[in-house]
Amino acid sequence: MNSFNSRYHRQVILPEIGSAGQEKLDASKILVIGAGGLGCPILQYLAAAGIGTIGIVDYDTVDISNLHRQILYGTTSLGINKALAAKQRLTDLNPEITITAYPEKLTPKNAVSLFSEYDIIVDGTDNFSTRYLINDACIIANKPLVYGAIFKFEGQVSVFNYQNGPTYRCLFPEPPKAGSVPSCAEIGVLGVLPGIIGSMQANEVLKIILGLGDVLAGKLFMYDCLSTQSSTFTINRVESEISKVQASANSFETIDYDLFCGVSQIMEITANDATTIENAQFIDVRETHEQPKIDYLDPIYIPLGSLEQKLITISKEKKTIVFCQSGIRSKKAVEILFQNGFKDVSHIKGGAIALYNTISESNLTG
Repeated sequence: MNSFNSRYHRQVILPEIGSAGQEKLDASKILVIGAGGLGCPILQYLAAAGIGTIGIVDYDTVDISNLHRQILYGTTSLGINKALAAKQRLTDLNPEITITAYPEKLTPKNAVSLFSEYDIIVDGTDNFSTRYLINDACIIANKPLVYGAIFKFEGQVSVFNYQNGPTYRCLFPEPPKAGSVPSCAEIGVLGVLPGIIGSMQANEVLKIILGLGDVLAGKLFMYDCLSTQSSTFTINRVESEISKVQASANSFETIDYDLFCGVSQIMEITANDATTIENAQFIDVRETHEQPKIDYLDPIYIPLGSLEQKLITISKEKKTIVFCQSGIRSKKAVEILFQNGFKDVSHIKGGAIALYNTISESNLTG
Protein backbone atom coordinates (compact mmCIF):
# COMPACT_ATOMS: atom_id res chain seq x y z
CA MET A 1 0.00 0.00 0.00
CA ASN A 2 2.94 2.31 0.63
CA SER A 3 4.05 1.82 -2.99
CA PHE A 4 0.47 2.50 -4.09
CA ASN A 5 0.34 5.74 -2.11
CA SER A 6 3.81 6.90 -3.18
CA ARG A 7 3.35 6.21 -6.89
CA TYR A 8 0.03 8.07 -7.18
CA HIS A 9 0.52 10.60 -4.40
CA ARG A 10 0.32 13.71 -6.61
CA GLN A 11 -3.13 12.79 -7.90
CA VAL A 12 -4.44 11.13 -4.74
CA ILE A 13 -3.95 14.38 -2.77
CA LEU A 14 -6.39 16.08 -5.15
CA PRO A 15 -9.63 16.23 -3.12
CA GLU A 16 -11.63 15.37 -6.25
CA ILE A 17 -9.76 12.06 -6.56
CA GLY A 18 -8.44 10.83 -3.22
CA SER A 19 -7.93 7.18 -2.34
CA ALA A 20 -11.45 6.30 -3.44
CA GLY A 21 -10.81 7.71 -6.91
CA GLN A 22 -7.50 5.89 -7.18
CA GLU A 23 -9.26 2.65 -6.31
CA LYS A 24 -11.73 3.31 -9.15
CA LEU A 25 -8.82 3.69 -11.55
CA ASP A 26 -7.25 0.50 -10.26
CA ALA A 27 -10.53 -1.40 -10.80
CA SER A 28 -10.99 -0.12 -14.37
CA LYS A 29 -10.35 -2.05 -17.57
CA ILE A 30 -9.48 -0.01 -20.66
CA LEU A 31 -8.88 -1.30 -24.20
CA VAL A 32 -6.82 0.85 -26.55
CA ILE A 33 -7.06 0.07 -30.27
CA GLY A 34 -3.86 1.16 -32.00
CA ALA A 35 -0.48 1.75 -30.38
CA GLY A 36 0.70 4.39 -32.83
CA GLY A 37 0.80 8.19 -32.71
CA LEU A 38 -2.38 8.53 -30.64
CA GLY A 39 -2.10 5.22 -28.82
CA CYS A 40 1.34 5.91 -27.37
CA PRO A 41 0.40 8.96 -25.24
CA ILE A 42 -2.97 7.41 -24.39
CA LEU A 43 -1.28 4.28 -23.09
CA GLN A 44 1.53 6.11 -21.35
CA TYR A 45 -0.75 8.35 -19.31
CA LEU A 46 -3.32 5.66 -18.51
CA ALA A 47 -0.59 3.33 -17.29
CA ALA A 48 1.04 6.09 -15.27
CA ALA A 49 -2.31 7.05 -13.73
CA GLY A 50 -2.81 3.51 -12.43
CA ILE A 51 -5.50 2.06 -14.66
CA GLY A 52 -5.64 -1.48 -13.28
CA THR A 53 -6.07 -3.37 -16.56
CA ILE A 54 -5.04 -2.14 -20.00
CA GLY A 55 -5.46 -4.01 -23.28
CA ILE A 56 -3.49 -3.05 -26.40
CA VAL A 57 -4.57 -4.10 -29.90
CA ASP A 58 -2.14 -3.57 -32.77
CA TYR A 59 -0.84 -5.95 -35.46
CA ASP A 60 1.71 -3.50 -36.97
CA THR A 61 5.43 -3.41 -36.25
CA VAL A 62 7.61 -0.46 -35.23
CA ASP A 63 9.26 1.33 -38.14
CA ILE A 64 11.90 4.05 -37.94
CA SER A 65 9.43 6.50 -39.52
CA ASN A 66 7.23 6.07 -36.41
CA LEU A 67 9.77 7.36 -33.92
CA HIS A 68 9.24 11.11 -34.39
CA ARG A 69 5.79 10.84 -32.80
CA GLN A 70 5.32 7.37 -31.27
CA ILE A 71 7.09 8.10 -28.03
CA LEU A 72 6.89 4.66 -26.38
CA TYR A 73 9.44 3.25 -28.82
CA GLY A 74 13.13 3.59 -29.54
CA THR A 75 15.60 2.13 -32.01
CA THR A 76 15.68 -1.14 -30.05
CA SER A 77 11.94 -1.51 -30.79
CA LEU A 78 12.33 -1.50 -34.58
CA GLY A 79 10.71 -4.53 -36.20
CA ILE A 80 8.84 -5.53 -33.03
CA ASN A 81 5.06 -5.72 -32.90
CA LYS A 82 3.74 -2.46 -31.45
CA ALA A 83 1.40 -4.06 -28.92
CA LEU A 84 4.24 -6.16 -27.53
CA ALA A 85 6.76 -3.29 -27.59
CA ALA A 86 4.26 -0.99 -25.86
CA LYS A 87 3.55 -3.60 -23.19
CA GLN A 88 7.27 -3.93 -22.45
CA ARG A 89 7.71 -0.17 -22.06
CA LEU A 90 4.54 0.28 -20.00
CA THR A 91 5.43 -2.59 -17.69
CA ASP A 92 8.66 -0.78 -16.91
CA LEU A 93 6.69 2.43 -16.32
CA ASN A 94 4.20 0.76 -14.00
CA PRO A 95 4.73 -2.91 -13.05
CA GLU A 96 1.78 -2.78 -10.62
CA ILE A 97 -0.90 -2.94 -13.32
CA THR A 98 -2.04 -5.69 -15.71
CA ILE A 99 -1.26 -5.17 -19.39
CA THR A 100 -2.45 -7.53 -22.11
CA ALA A 101 -1.10 -7.25 -25.65
CA TYR A 102 -3.17 -8.41 -28.62
CA PRO A 103 -0.71 -8.50 -31.56
CA GLU A 104 -3.49 -9.11 -34.04
CA LYS A 105 -5.82 -7.24 -36.37
CA LEU A 106 -9.17 -6.08 -35.02
CA THR A 107 -11.94 -7.65 -37.11
CA PRO A 108 -15.72 -8.08 -36.92
CA LYS A 109 -15.05 -11.63 -35.74
CA ASN A 110 -13.13 -10.68 -32.59
CA ALA A 111 -14.25 -7.11 -31.79
CA VAL A 112 -17.46 -7.62 -29.80
CA SER A 113 -16.14 -10.49 -27.67
CA LEU A 114 -12.95 -8.53 -26.95
CA PHE A 115 -14.80 -5.31 -26.13
CA SER A 116 -17.06 -7.14 -23.67
CA GLU A 117 -14.03 -7.74 -21.42
CA TYR A 118 -13.35 -4.01 -20.95
CA ASP A 119 -15.15 -0.97 -19.53
CA ILE A 120 -14.09 1.72 -22.02
CA ILE A 121 -12.76 1.47 -25.58
CA VAL A 122 -10.26 4.05 -26.87
CA ASP A 123 -9.80 4.56 -30.61
CA GLY A 124 -6.21 5.36 -31.59
CA THR A 125 -6.53 4.20 -35.20
CA ASP A 126 -5.91 6.09 -38.42
CA ASN A 127 -8.36 4.72 -40.99
CA PHE A 128 -12.09 4.91 -41.58
CA SER A 129 -12.71 1.17 -41.94
CA THR A 130 -11.48 0.48 -38.42
CA ARG A 131 -13.22 3.53 -36.95
CA TYR A 132 -16.61 2.34 -38.19
CA LEU A 133 -15.82 -1.18 -37.01
CA ILE A 134 -14.91 0.07 -33.52
CA ASN A 135 -17.96 2.31 -33.33
CA ASP A 136 -20.38 -0.43 -34.35
CA ALA A 137 -18.82 -2.99 -32.01
CA CYS A 138 -19.14 -0.47 -29.15
CA ILE A 139 -22.83 0.01 -29.91
CA ILE A 140 -23.44 -3.75 -29.96
CA ALA A 141 -21.35 -4.37 -26.83
CA ASN A 142 -22.76 -1.21 -25.18
CA LYS A 143 -19.36 0.32 -24.40
CA PRO A 144 -18.37 4.01 -24.35
CA LEU A 145 -15.87 5.00 -27.02
CA VAL A 146 -13.21 7.69 -26.63
CA TYR A 147 -12.38 8.91 -30.13
CA GLY A 148 -9.49 10.94 -31.51
CA ALA A 149 -8.19 11.79 -34.98
CA ILE A 150 -5.41 13.95 -36.43
CA PHE A 151 -4.68 15.55 -39.79
CA LYS A 152 -1.50 17.57 -40.45
CA PHE A 153 -1.80 20.33 -37.79
CA GLU A 154 -5.37 19.68 -36.62
CA GLY A 155 -6.95 17.16 -34.28
CA GLN A 156 -10.35 16.25 -32.87
CA VAL A 157 -11.64 14.45 -29.79
CA SER A 158 -15.06 13.18 -28.74
CA VAL A 159 -16.73 10.53 -26.58
CA PHE A 160 -19.32 8.35 -28.29
CA ASN A 161 -21.97 5.95 -27.05
CA TYR A 162 -21.76 7.34 -23.51
CA GLN A 163 -24.92 7.44 -21.39
CA ASN A 164 -27.21 7.28 -24.43
CA GLY A 165 -25.22 9.96 -26.21
CA PRO A 166 -24.49 10.09 -29.95
CA THR A 167 -22.16 7.71 -31.79
CA TYR A 168 -19.55 8.10 -34.50
CA ARG A 169 -22.20 7.31 -37.11
CA CYS A 170 -24.34 10.16 -35.80
CA LEU A 171 -21.50 12.49 -36.73
CA PHE A 172 -20.39 10.66 -39.89
CA PRO A 173 -23.22 8.48 -41.26
CA GLU A 174 -21.19 7.70 -44.36
CA PRO A 175 -17.42 7.46 -44.89
CA PRO A 176 -15.71 9.98 -47.17
CA LYS A 177 -15.08 8.93 -50.74
CA ALA A 178 -12.19 6.48 -50.88
CA GLY A 179 -8.89 8.29 -51.40
CA SER A 180 -10.33 11.74 -50.70
CA VAL A 181 -8.66 12.02 -47.26
CA PRO A 182 -4.89 11.32 -47.34
CA SER A 183 -3.37 9.40 -44.45
CA CYS A 184 -0.63 10.78 -42.21
CA ALA A 185 1.82 8.53 -44.05
CA GLU A 186 0.98 10.35 -47.26
CA ILE A 187 0.51 13.94 -46.16
CA GLY A 188 2.51 14.11 -42.91
CA VAL A 189 1.78 15.18 -39.35
CA LEU A 190 3.52 17.40 -36.81
CA GLY A 191 5.01 15.01 -34.26
CA VAL A 192 3.64 16.73 -31.15
CA LEU A 193 0.02 16.80 -32.42
CA PRO A 194 -0.80 13.14 -31.65
CA GLY A 195 0.74 13.73 -28.23
CA ILE A 196 -1.69 16.58 -27.60
CA ILE A 197 -4.77 14.76 -28.92
CA GLY A 198 -3.84 11.41 -27.37
CA SER A 199 -3.34 13.08 -23.99
CA MET A 200 -6.80 14.62 -24.29
CA GLN A 201 -8.24 11.19 -25.02
CA ALA A 202 -6.55 9.82 -21.90
CA ASN A 203 -8.02 12.74 -19.98
CA GLU A 204 -11.54 11.83 -21.15
CA VAL A 205 -11.01 8.26 -19.97
CA LEU A 206 -9.99 9.47 -16.51
CA LYS A 207 -12.97 11.86 -16.34
CA ILE A 208 -15.37 9.04 -17.18
CA ILE A 209 -13.93 6.70 -14.55
CA LEU A 210 -13.71 9.34 -11.83
CA GLY A 211 -16.98 11.10 -12.65
CA LEU A 212 -15.21 14.44 -12.95
CA GLY A 213 -15.89 17.46 -15.15
CA ASP A 214 -17.89 17.51 -18.38
CA VAL A 215 -17.26 14.49 -20.58
CA LEU A 216 -17.05 15.27 -24.31
CA ALA A 217 -20.20 13.25 -25.05
CA GLY A 218 -22.41 14.95 -27.63
CA LYS A 219 -19.56 17.32 -28.45
CA LEU A 220 -16.72 17.35 -30.96
CA PHE A 221 -13.62 19.25 -29.80
CA MET A 222 -11.38 20.48 -32.62
CA TYR A 223 -7.88 21.88 -32.11
CA ASP A 224 -5.49 23.71 -34.44
CA CYS A 225 -1.93 23.50 -33.11
CA LEU A 226 -0.62 26.31 -35.36
CA SER A 227 -3.10 28.95 -34.25
CA THR A 228 -3.63 27.40 -30.80
CA GLN A 229 -7.34 27.86 -31.40
CA SER A 230 -10.07 25.37 -30.61
CA SER A 231 -13.75 24.95 -31.37
CA THR A 232 -16.42 22.70 -29.89
CA PHE A 233 -19.43 21.55 -31.89
CA THR A 234 -22.60 19.85 -30.73
CA ILE A 235 -23.38 16.35 -32.01
CA ASN A 236 -26.96 15.10 -31.94
CA ARG A 237 -27.95 11.48 -31.43
CA VAL A 238 -29.48 10.00 -34.59
CA GLU A 239 -31.66 7.07 -33.58
CA SER A 240 -31.99 5.70 -37.11
CA GLU A 241 -28.21 5.31 -37.47
CA ILE A 242 -27.90 3.56 -34.11
CA SER A 243 -30.89 1.30 -34.83
CA LYS A 244 -29.29 0.12 -38.08
CA VAL A 245 -26.18 -0.97 -36.22
CA GLN A 246 -28.18 -2.68 -33.49
CA ALA A 247 -30.20 -4.53 -36.12
CA SER A 248 -26.99 -5.85 -37.68
CA ALA A 249 -25.81 -7.51 -34.45
CA ASN A 250 -26.56 -11.06 -35.61
CA SER A 251 -24.70 -10.59 -38.90
CA PHE A 252 -21.97 -8.30 -37.54
CA GLU A 253 -19.16 -10.82 -37.99
CA THR A 254 -19.79 -10.95 -41.74
CA ILE A 255 -19.69 -7.19 -42.40
CA ASP A 256 -16.91 -6.04 -44.74
CA TYR A 257 -15.87 -2.62 -43.44
CA ASP A 258 -13.25 -2.16 -46.16
CA LEU A 259 -16.00 -2.61 -48.74
CA PHE A 260 -18.27 -0.18 -46.86
CA CYS A 261 -15.49 2.44 -46.91
CA GLY A 262 -14.64 1.80 -50.55
CA VAL A 263 -11.26 0.26 -49.83
CA SER A 264 -10.17 -2.08 -52.60
CA GLN A 265 -8.80 -5.51 -51.78
CA ILE A 266 -5.36 -4.96 -53.26
CA MET A 267 -2.92 -7.78 -53.94
CA GLU A 268 0.03 -7.44 -51.56
CA ILE A 269 3.32 -9.33 -51.64
CA THR A 270 6.36 -9.33 -49.40
CA ALA A 271 9.65 -7.77 -50.42
CA ASN A 272 11.30 -11.19 -50.30
CA ASP A 273 8.74 -12.70 -52.70
CA ALA A 274 8.96 -9.69 -55.01
CA THR A 275 12.69 -10.13 -55.54
CA THR A 276 12.21 -13.75 -56.66
CA ILE A 277 9.69 -13.05 -59.44
CA GLU A 278 11.15 -13.27 -62.93
CA ASN A 279 10.29 -10.95 -65.82
CA ALA A 280 8.29 -8.55 -63.65
CA GLN A 281 8.33 -4.80 -64.17
CA PHE A 282 8.80 -2.73 -61.03
CA ILE A 283 7.25 0.73 -60.71
CA ASP A 284 8.69 3.10 -58.09
CA VAL A 285 6.01 5.74 -57.40
CA ARG A 286 8.05 7.75 -54.89
CA GLU A 287 9.28 11.27 -55.40
CA THR A 288 12.77 11.58 -56.88
CA HIS A 289 14.34 12.79 -53.62
CA GLU A 290 13.25 9.79 -51.55
CA GLN A 291 15.86 7.27 -50.42
CA PRO A 292 17.05 4.58 -50.60
CA LYS A 293 17.18 4.04 -54.36
CA ILE A 294 16.47 0.47 -55.49
CA ASP A 295 18.49 0.34 -58.70
CA TYR A 296 19.00 -3.41 -58.24
CA LEU A 297 15.51 -4.05 -59.66
CA ASP A 298 15.85 -1.57 -62.54
CA PRO A 299 12.49 0.04 -61.71
CA ILE A 300 10.56 2.54 -63.77
CA TYR A 301 10.47 5.80 -61.79
CA ILE A 302 7.05 7.46 -62.00
CA PRO A 303 5.92 9.62 -59.05
CA LEU A 304 2.35 8.81 -58.07
CA GLY A 305 1.08 12.23 -59.18
CA SER A 306 2.34 11.58 -62.71
CA LEU A 307 1.26 7.96 -63.02
CA GLU A 308 -1.93 8.49 -65.02
CA GLN A 309 -0.09 10.68 -67.54
CA LYS A 310 2.63 8.06 -68.08
CA LEU A 311 0.64 4.83 -68.29
CA ILE A 312 1.77 4.45 -71.90
CA THR A 313 5.31 3.75 -70.65
CA ILE A 314 4.13 0.66 -68.71
CA SER A 315 3.49 -2.69 -70.37
CA LYS A 316 0.13 -4.33 -69.75
CA GLU A 317 1.57 -7.69 -70.79
CA LYS A 318 4.02 -8.04 -67.90
CA LYS A 319 3.41 -8.69 -64.25
CA THR A 320 3.59 -5.28 -62.57
CA ILE A 321 4.87 -4.76 -59.04
CA VAL A 322 4.53 -1.31 -57.49
CA PHE A 323 6.32 0.10 -54.47
CA CYS A 324 6.63 3.41 -52.63
CA GLN A 325 8.46 4.33 -49.44
CA SER A 326 6.37 2.36 -46.93
CA GLY A 327 3.49 0.76 -48.84
CA ILE A 328 0.77 3.44 -48.68
CA ARG A 329 1.00 5.28 -51.99
CA SER A 330 1.63 2.05 -53.85
CA LYS A 331 -1.90 0.90 -52.97
CA LYS A 332 -3.31 3.95 -54.72
CA ALA A 333 -1.04 3.30 -57.67
CA VAL A 334 -2.41 -0.24 -57.96
CA GLU A 335 -5.97 1.12 -57.97
CA ILE A 336 -5.06 3.52 -60.79
CA LEU A 337 -3.52 0.71 -62.81
CA PHE A 338 -6.55 -1.55 -62.29
CA GLN A 339 -8.87 1.25 -63.38
CA ASN A 340 -6.85 1.60 -66.59
CA GLY A 341 -6.95 -2.02 -67.65
CA PHE A 342 -3.88 -3.51 -65.98
CA LYS A 343 -4.61 -7.03 -64.70
CA ASP A 344 -1.59 -8.61 -63.02
CA VAL A 345 -0.67 -5.90 -60.52
CA SER A 346 0.44 -6.03 -56.88
CA HIS A 347 2.27 -3.84 -54.42
CA ILE A 348 5.08 -4.52 -51.96
CA LYS A 349 4.26 -4.57 -48.26
CA GLY A 350 6.61 -2.20 -46.46
CA GLY A 351 7.72 -0.52 -49.69
CA ALA A 352 11.27 0.55 -50.50
CA ILE A 353 12.38 0.23 -46.89
CA ALA A 354 11.46 -3.45 -46.80
CA LEU A 355 12.96 -3.98 -50.25
CA TYR A 356 16.25 -2.36 -49.29
CA ASN A 357 16.53 -4.47 -46.12
CA THR A 358 15.71 -7.66 -48.05
CA ILE A 359 18.24 -6.95 -50.78
CA SER A 360 20.92 -5.95 -48.23
CA GLU A 361 20.42 -9.16 -46.25
CA SER A 362 20.53 -11.20 -49.44
CA ASN A 363 23.84 -9.62 -50.46
CA LEU A 364 25.31 -10.27 -47.02
CA THR A 365 24.28 -13.92 -46.91
CA GLY A 366 25.15 -14.45 -50.58
